[in-house]
Amino acid sequence: LKDQFDNLDKHTQWGIDFLEKYAKFVKERIEIEQNYAKQLRNLVKKYCPKRSPKDEEPRFTSCIAFFNILNELNDYAGQREVVAEEMGHRVYGELMRYSHDLKTERKMHLQEGRKAQQYLDMCWKQMDNSKKKFERECREAEKAQQSYERLDNDTNATKADVEKAKQQLNLRTHMADENKNEYAAQLQNFNGEQHKHYYIVIPQIYKQLQEMDERRTIKLSECYKGFADSERKVIPIISKCLEGMILAAKSVDEHRDSQLVIDCFKSGFEPPGDFPFEDYSQNIYRTISDGTISTPKQEGMRIDTKTTVGKAKGKLWLFGKKPKPQSPPLTPTSLYTSSTPNGSQYPIFSIEPVHYCMSDIKTGKPRIPSFRSLKRGYFCLQGPALEDFSHLPPEQRRKKLQQRIDELNRELQKETDQKDALIKMKDVYEKNPQMGDPSSLQPKLTETMSNMDRLRMEIHKNEAWLSEVEGKVAARSDRRHSSDINHLVTQGRESPEGSYTDDANQEVRGPPQQHAHPSEFDDEFEDDEPLPAIGHCKAIYPFDGHNEGTLAMKEGEILYIIEEDKGDGWTRARRHNGEEGYVPTSYIDVTLEKNSKGA
Repeated sequence: LKDQFDNLDKHTQWGIDFLEKYAKFVKERIEIEQNYAKQLRNLVKKYCPKRSPKDEEPRFTSCIAFFNILNELNDYAGQREVVAEEMGHRVYGELMRYSHDLKTERKMHLQEGRKAQQYLDMCWKQMDNSKKKFERECREAEKAQQSYERLDNDTNATKADVEKAKQQLNLRTHMADENKNEYAAQLQNFNGEQHKHYYIVIPQIYKQLQEMDERRTIKLSECYKGFADSERKVIPIISKCLEGMILAAKSVDEHRDSQLVIDCFKSGFEPPGDFPFEDYSQNIYRTISDGTISTPKQEGMRIDTKTTVGKAKGKLWLFGKKPKPQSPPLTPTSLYTSSTPNGSQYPIFSIEPVHYCMSDIKTGKPRIPSFRSLKRGYFCLQGPALEDFSHLPPEQRRKKLQQRIDELNRELQKETDQKDALIKMKDVYEKNPQMGDPSSLQPKLTETMSNMDRLRMEIHKNEAWLSEVEGKVAARSDRRHSSDINHLVTQGRESPEGSYTDDANQEVRGPPQQHAHPSEFDDEFEDDEPLPAIGHCKAIYPFDGHNEGTLAMKEGEILYIIEEDKGDGWTRARRHNGEEGYVPTSYIDVTLEKNSKGA
């Protein structure tokens, strides 16, 4: 049994060592999870956008999807930390506490077993000593009996010797009897303790060790389950993170990204215009026309284009600067009919119209406004940013100004709410002086009012800049639809005012006679002809059109479309009576004609 006790001692020690070994495994797994989560967070932090509040980089759907994936990955890293924390608290910590308790319990049971064994050994020693003493006394008694018998049979022995030997025999016999009784008592006691030891004490200790080892096994099983549960608990959240990544991938819209690029880099500059035709065949036509009848009277009826161009230079258009004057179209007087010998007729140019065109080419500036605009935009990009964003292209400048106006309006609303709150608080203090001094709020109220005035001035200033930009954009869009020289010549005889006549001699380019001395503002409008309709639209919602340049409309009203939306949310339309203006694109249902020029 002692050997089995030692075996149980070794087995319980092995069980505790295995428990601690598994606890070490869990600890290393926790460190792996923590390092994994830390590396994931560092990865997310490395690739997350570092933008200041004023940074307005275009938010492409691909970038937004990547940022959403980073956020989901950050949440995933958080779940790995939750796994590590759950394992540390529920598995590793529990294992370490239980290992400590298990060692203490095992030590107590082994001590009890050793004490029981020591007590049994002590009882055995006592019994053995009494046995040896009894054996010794018995041998002494036998010797005393032999001596007495020898002296009693010896005739030469005296009576005193015989009596002395008898007394010694009686003494040894008495001591042997006493030792016998003591040995019997010790033997009975040892047998009882031994029975108790092997049938009660040791089985009870072994049972306690067995229960301890079984609890250790159960604890390991619970820790195995807790180890798996720590991972399983976060699976739903991890699945949501993965679903979020999939949704982010599905949210990528290539068309929207392309539109963002267009909106971001849309400058508002108009494309370069057509280069004017430079007629190097002037001498040839002059030679041909020497023998023909010309109409020199038309020369006096022409308008000096140099004077007109110089006068219009630098004037303001209704929606910004007026487009640069194009080279005037050839008037029908520049054509006349010449007969050939076979009777056929063909049109040729006279000398005067050629001079007219060449003088216009020499005096008029080439229509390449975009080169200047691009150059201006380039140098503005190199220089510092201006308060009115004049260093930006028109469309980008309009967006920046609109954003600043929105921000100022929000700040103004905050200041307004703060003023109302201060006024209410001041009224409360006036009605209940014990709550506070009303005069203490006056400095703050004054400061708030000052801030409101400052914000209103800023808003007014930015709105003025915005109106200027919108006027320039509208002017450029008007210029985009002006017709060129060759188109007017080939389409028929049409005057700049839109009048048409069969008599070529009555068509004169210039304002009517009654407007010989118009104002500078009127001068900018008399040369314009109405733009052709490129489609029609139906008003889905009513629009008041209080702002300058807009056109009021009623729900269901039909209008002509003369200019499409250029990306700013406004479409130019015309009523049947000729009234024109801009209407919100989202308020109308647009139908464009297949052949816009002939519509």
